[in-house]
Amino acid sequence: MSDAMTEQHPIDESTPVTGEGTGPDQDAVIAAIATVYDPEIPVNIYELGLIYAIDLHDDGRVNVEMTLTAPNCPSAQELPEMVRDAILKVPNVTNATVEIVWDPPWDMSRMSDDARLALNMF
Repeated sequence: MSDAMTEQHPIDESTPVTGEGTGPDQDAVIAAIATVYDPEIPVNIYELGLIYAIDLHDDGRVNVEMTLTAPNCPSAQELPEMVRDAILKVPNVTNATVEIVWDPPWDMSRMSDDARLALNMF
């Protein structure tokens, strides 16, 4: 993962983002994901650290593993659909799947500095 990517989202350095070539552009997929906000929190889900993995394929498939802030999150049904719909708008994306995972559990340490600043959590 590049240093620029780490600076954008430093708390999620282990997030695998793979795929090079004719498939979807990594930055475009991340930008699309960043348009999705948790309805209860005024920060996009990427900066909140809810995205655990982004797997890009040359044939245009994008697989995402994400979590929620809590298992009983009221947006549990709609957030993955919102992420999928946003990714499908990215050029060269042919299919998108979003899987909810609970391991490791989300905690506030996964948030970016920008998210912490926006939520006044320093």
